[in-house]
This record gives sequence, structure tokens and C-alpha cells, in this order.
Amino acid sequence: MKLELRGITKRFGALVANDHIDLTIEPGEIHCLLGENGAGKSTLMNVLYGLYKADEGEILLDDHVIHFNGPGDALAAGIGMVHQHFMLIPVFTVAENVMLGHEPVKGGVVLDLPTARTLVREISDRFGFEIDPDDLVENLPVGAQQRVEIIKALARDAKVLVLDEPTAVLTPQETDELMVIMKQLAASGTSIVFITHKLREVREVADRITVVRLGKIVGTADPSSSTTELASLMVGRTVDLTVEKDAPKLGAESFVVSNLTVLDATGHRLLDDVSFTIREGEVLAIAGVQGNGQTELTEAILGLRTGVRGSVTLDGRELVGASVRDSLDAGIGFVPEDRKKDGLVAEFSVAENLMLDRSVGEPFAKGLNIRFDYLEEFADKAIEEFDIRTQGATTLAGRLSGGNQQKVVLARELSRDLRLLIASQPTRGLDVGSIEFVHDRIIATRDSGIPVLIVSTELDEVLGLADRIAVMYRGRIVGIVTPDTTRTRLGEMMAGIEA
Repeated sequence: MKLELRGITKRFGALVANDHIDLTIEPGEIHCLLGENGAGKSTLMNVLYGLYKADEGEILLDDHVIHFNGPGDALAAGIGMVHQHFMLIPVFTVAENVMLGHEPVKGGVVLDLPTARTLVREISDRFGFEIDPDDLVENLPVGAQQRVEIIKALARDAKVLVLDEPTAVLTPQETDELMVIMKQLAASGTSIVFITHKLREVREVADRITVVRLGKIVGTADPSSSTTELASLMVGRTVDLTVEKDAPKLGAESFVVSNLTVLDATGHRLLDDVSFTIREGEVLAIAGVQGNGQTELTEAILGLRTGVRGSVTLDGRELVGASVRDSLDAGIGFVPEDRKKDGLVAEFSVAENLMLDRSVGEPFAKGLNIRFDYLEEFADKAIEEFDIRTQGATTLAGRLSGGNQQKVVLARELSRDLRLLIASQPTRGLDVGSIEFVHDRIIATRDSGIPVLIVSTELDEVLGLADRIAVMYRGRIVGIVTPDTTRTRLGEMMAGIEA
């Protein structure tokens, strides 16, 4: 089935998320839609899937114009979509999830679960998915859950399958398995739209590549194109994708975590007996699939968690039991994984956000009064230094793009008198050029003799920044290794196989 998008335009108020986009997907083709976060890729596919209605343009299937009033119409037309965040019911079986929304019935009233089981087995066997229709979804690993989503689409006879950032929650091995599945599906005649920002994966699996930047198609590329060429198309200028750094000049073990455990309200261990050290002038990166205790680890260090046992010391000072204020005053800079929820106050100006948690005492305050002259000077300098794209320091932070909001958080934390930097997903939402800048700042912090703790689900980022890598799985550290460890070995560790 040939799919065409002609002149698709989608606006959200004054924001033009898609600007007259033309795109053709040929039968049996893996077509990669490449672009940075916020480029408009997912919006375009949500228009295709019927979740959004285009303001302008049309969709054609086999040269016939079609109109979708919702995902049900898209599914009926043969278009399926696997979202980045799976839409499965954990307490249902695989078969029950697959049949949900178009349940087969006997006699018009009784659910025909055996038919659903048979369909799951048939699709699973055809593509080697190894999925049991009677397994509960909540008991399946993430990679298997993704296969269930694909089975859901194929069970409804999808001829075009949209995969939105499908590798974001996968280990390297699960990513490799997905690539094999995509090629099998394409060989069987299914067209695949692969949405991603990961250059290595694009070059490995795509038949054609379309690059989207700021809501517009800016070019097409061949999979044989170099990562530098693809990155340049994404950003609009030449960028250096490698992290330049010298060998670390290690100092004392100034940051020590010993037997750190975090319990939830029911006594369940969210973090299980975690221990590691970071020396002055060293980057320790925490690798792992999202949701394996990384969030609980950083929040426990900062004092944001209750139910914490064990020890965390910085320069010999015990932080377990200390307040967040005490932890910040001890010299911790903290970049949270969710900037909108934990890193910024959207209703505050850029300048006000740059002095959050620092409004008591010098240099931002004198007595009970804010030193607005100092704040203005500080904010203007930070805006220039970190290339924060804003009309000025008085602009509300909520009006900035996601990438510029992240730069505000980074500017605030890196301007502290640091004794430890904790950065969780430091480049999430940034374009390639901004990532290059942030990586350089992190390495500069390390080279100034500060211990650095990085948490990232981007394996390329981990390998580029780390002097050592700690891999987390289900709340535990399964091993600490060097950056020359193979991706295969790291993937095994991310799946729980200890070093």
C-alpha cells in the first residue's frame, strides 16, 4: 500500500508544528523520519493516525484521498502505530490486549478469546516474536511488550506501521532484535515509518531517510550518509559528534555512596544496597533502561526521598537525613530528568529561574531584599554564555522551547560553587549542536576537579562522557565497567546479567 502526505500543516495556536509537509512511503519500505525532539515528527504521525486533524493538506492511500476522524478510521484503513509509551493494560494477558477494542464474539454476546489466542500465536510464529498469548503483560520485559504492540497492529491487518521512537526503552540487544523484526515486516510487504533521532540506528535499518527540522522537511538522505552529514541536516550546520576529552586527572574519593537502599511506603525496595565512589575529576555514568532505580538514586542523594537507608558522603559530610537545602549548600548541582516538573517554575522569568534556591544571602540577596541589579547582570551573562534563545531575562520560562528550558537549568546548576554535579538526562530535548555544548561543559566541570555523576538512557552519551560506567537493573548496580566495554556486554548487564 502506497501512502502519501501532501501539504500537511498542523498549528497549535501561533506554533506551526508541521509546515506544508510532503511525504511518500512506498510499499515494503522502511522510511526513517529523522529529526530532533520537537522537530514535528510525532505530530505528523499523529495526524496520519487520526489523533490530530490537519489544518491543511491531505492523506492518500493508493492514490485515493482519505479522511480520518480518529485512530479507529486509521486502523480500518490499514495504518497502525506503536507509540513511544506503550498503550497496554498491564493486568490483561497478551491476547486480551490484542483483542481490546475489536473483540471477537460468539453468538454476538460471548467473547471469543480462543480466536484471539490463535491470532497472536499465528503472528508471533510468523515473525519469530516468541510471545505467549496467555502471559500477563506486566510480567513481560519491555522488549516483549513492544512486540505485543506490534502484534496488536498486525492483528488489525496494518499495511503501514508507524514506530515512534521505538528504541527509547530498549537494551542494545532488544534494539538489534527490533531491527531484525522491522526488516522481516518490510520483506513481507509492510511499510514502516521509523521515527527517531538516533543516527546509528537510522543508518542500520532505513531504506530512505527524510529529515525534519522545525516542522519542515529540510532534505532527504541515503542510509550510506555519514553520521556527520545526517547531523548537519538535522541542525543546519556542521557539528562535532565526538566528545573530546583528555585522560582524567583523578583526585580523592570525595563522593562515596555505601549500601544505599530506598523503600517505598509498603516496604518494597526501590533501590537495593547500592554502593560506588566517584573521585575528584572523574565522570561516573549510570547506564540502564529507564525505570530501574536511576530516579530514586539521584533523589535519595539530594534528600528528596524518604525511606532511605545507608550512607552518602560528600567531602566526608553525611547527607542521608540532611535536607535538600543542606545538600545544595554542600555544593551539589542537580539537573533533574524532568525539567518542567522539577527543574523550573514556568510562571517565573528566566532570571528568577536562574536564582532558584539561591535567593537567601549573597550574592543574590542582601538581608530580605533581592539584589535585582546583580540578578540582571548574572542572567544576561548566563543567557549569552549558554546560548539561551529568549527575548530577554524577563521572559517567562514556560514560553521557552524545551531545549532552551534545559539550558536555563544547566546554566543555574553549573554556575554554583560545585563540589559534585549530578545530571540526569542532561541533553534530553536538545538539538545536536546544543548537545555538543553541554557535553563540553560537563567535561570542563570534570577537568576542573569536580566529581560528576551522569544518568542517561542514551548509550552513546554514556560511552562518550564516562570514565567509568555503572549499570543499573531493578534497583541494583550489576557492575561497574570502563567505557571500552562492548555494547553487547553493556546490553547484557542492562538486562540483569552481572559483570
